[in-house]
Amino acid sequence: MSRAYKFHKPDGLYFITFGTVSWVDVFTRRDYKDIVVESLKFCQKEKGLLLFAWVIMSNHVHLIARAAEGAKLQDIIRDLKKYTSKQIIKAIEAHPGESRREWMLKIFREARAANSNNKDSQFWQQHNKPIELATNAMIERYVNYLHENPVVAGYVEHAMDYVYCSAPEIAGKPGLLKLEEL
Repeated sequence: MSRAYKFHKPDGLYFITFGTVSWVDVFTRRDYKDIVVESLKFCQKEKGLLLFAWVIMSNHVHLIARAAEGAKLQDIIRDLKKYTSKQIIKAIEAHPGESRREWMLKIFREARAANSNNKDSQFWQQHNKPIELATNAMIERYVNYLHENPVVAGYVEHAMDYVYCSAPEIAGKPGLLKLEEL
């Protein structure tokens, strides 16, 4: 991985992206998105994740985050991805209405074959593409980009109407996750 995509500063604010292998559109069902939301809540409460903005799209997640003092953001993200991958695969296997089950599970098993670190399946791509947000202009640009993702994808007309992102919270509406102030 290039030096540009690493967590260089322990106290830095980062824009992080992680996607499903082969960009599989897993997050078309609320059940799977809810696993990510609950895991983010757990990381906030127990692991020191400080979350400033977020969005879950059909095949990737964007976060603007930093680690609390004494925690490492790369460790939090590693644990989040490890846990959610197992839980989402279990949910796919158990979902009674999942018509894409065999197709998705095959892709995840095949991705595992390319990575000896995985035992059964690989759900997330290996990288996180962290980009340090060092200026207010960068923060504003990435928050806007993150919140406009659901609009550009055609999910909603206005970012604040998309439940699985931080736009409602930033607009003063109740949301799914507690946010830190930018």
